[in-house]
Amino acid sequence: MKRKLFFIFFVLTFSFSPGLKAQTVFSKSISDQKFELAVKHSTQPQSWVMESKLITYALNGDRTGEDVFRLFLKCNPSKKENVNRDEYICTKFTVQFGNAPEVEIPSLKNWSYLFNTAPTETEDGGEVLGINHAKFENLTDANGKALPPDKTYHVYNAFIDFHAICNVFSEKTSGGNGIQDLHTVGQKIVHVASYSQPPVDLGSSIKKGSYFKNGKITLELKGFTIANGKQCALLDYDSGESSFKMLMTPMPGMDITTVGSSHYKGDIYKDLTSGWIQKASLFELVVSETILPMPPNKVNSVIEREISINNKSEQ
Repeated sequence: MKRKLFFIFFVLTFSFSPGLKAQTVFSKSISDQKFELAVKHSTQPQSWVMESKLITYALNGDRTGEDVFRLFLKCNPSKKENVNRDEYICTKFTVQFGNAPEVEIPSLKNWSYLFNTAPTETEDGGEVLGINHAKFENLTDANGKALPPDKTYHVYNAFIDFHAICNVFSEKTSGGNGIQDLHTVGQKIVHVASYSQPPVDLGSSIKKGSYFKNGKITLELKGFTIANGKQCALLDYDSGESSFKMLMTPMPGMDITTVGSSHYKGDIYKDLTSGWIQKASLFELVVSETILPMPPNKVNSVIEREISINNKSEQ
């Protein structure tokens, strides 16, 4: 009897929640209902904490290092009609390399930018999703120590990862398959971002011709749940077989090339009343080979990345 009452309460809750806009009949089960997931987000300011953990492995399986990147991000949504250029503010960014203490990157504190889903090119190094490459040139920590080019790239990539998960995969696309095409539990689509190849050249250290190529990206509606006290759609994304090429010049006269493959996937918890992401995760496995101009001429590496995103707006 208790189980039956719980099921009735569950169906009623999701059937009549305004954010879900379900076309339902009470007798239908959740799996038979049709939902609208492309909810336009509210104009209330939002805040997130994103933690990216990068673990490196030797080829014998030993862990050889662990770095942690923490992004504290705030959004001031645009209140203008038909304008989708929300302002994002990095209130703080910290890094922790190995056993060293966590340290802040001063130049990123309170840095703001306008998010843009359309990749553009500018004279000072180009943009992807509104993230200006030039901002990440010659980064130093609070102790005045310069970040190596590979660490700098992961700082930059934190912003790209955030918007890929929380915007590209989670908001309505202007053309091609997107979240607006998911309507039933268990439905899976091939996302329009599949096989896209954004440039990853970054300042003078990572040269033009560097890229990350996505594989066949799928997006699936797994069901509904509660996250941070909000009714959320639970989405699963999977990048398929992805690849990349990095052309780097860590110092004058020293050119190195890194090629490799990547597979990333994760979950997204989207609040279907406000339209904002409450939680998200990413797990990625990266295998690469770096060609050096001096012995050893080839270096192989295995990297595991874990990302967690948590909405802290009401805290």
